[in-house]
Amino acid sequence: MDKKPLFIAGPCVIESAELLDTVAVTLADINRRLGVEIIFKASFDKANRTSISSFRGPGLEKGLRMLADVRSKWGLRLLTDIHESCQAAPVGEVVDVIQIPAFLCRQTDLLVAAARTGRTVNIKKAQFLSGEDMRYPYEKAMKAGAGEVWLTERGNMYGYNNLVVDFRNIADMLHIARTVVMDCTHSVQRPGAAGGKTGGNREFVPAMALAAKAFGANGYFFEVHPDPDRAKSDGPNMLPLGELENVIKSLL
Repeated sequence: MDKKPLFIAGPCVIESAELLDTVAVTLADINRRLGVEIIFKASFDKANRTSISSFRGPGLEKGLRMLADVRSKWGLRLLTDIHESCQAAPVGEVVDVIQIPAFLCRQTDLLVAAARTGRTVNIKKAQFLSGEDMRYPYEKAMKAGAGEVWLTERGNMYGYNNLVVDFRNIADMLHIARTVVMDCTHSVQRPGAAGGKTGGNREFVPAMALAAKAFGANGYFFEVHPDPDRAKSDGPNMLPLGELENVIKSLL
């Protein structure tokens, strides 16, 4: 029997405990109905927002407590991202997977700090790198002691305010790592194209997932929200929470 793919889903940023519970209970229900395991993701600090006035999240200490509550209440594995080396150790005490943001994927100290926790490290491919280039971030994390390293495709810059996905990167990265994830929501972004915040085209998310499957992806990343138009970060490219189950079914 073929191994079921990996799924990662959750809101872009921790907005409130109520949002985390709303998303987490839905993910737990999907896990039971479909026999999959969705890893819950949310960021405690969106340090790379377009504008200084944009919402960033609750911060490290409060955010980790809120993520730990999700695990205790709903039994979900956890993923979050770090932006500074000093965040790795405390984050590694709470989550199962530490994610490295795309723009930071070549930062050696950050990769080494994440890897030294012994947790799985998910490295997002920078918007300016090829799939083959990801061999070097992968090697940094593996040699520093990561339990496992995943690589994630999230598109490449295409002129100004736009991204394009070269799906050949998935095949190339599968020669490097056993797990290659398609970020199906950030790949439909229009970076900085919405007047001080990132725009996007969420209607293309299901097709991005299916295209990635055709190229051999064995993991899928979705940012979801019960009402994306009211989300405090990345609303234009987030998948409505109620649509997630059918998208996952299409990938099984």
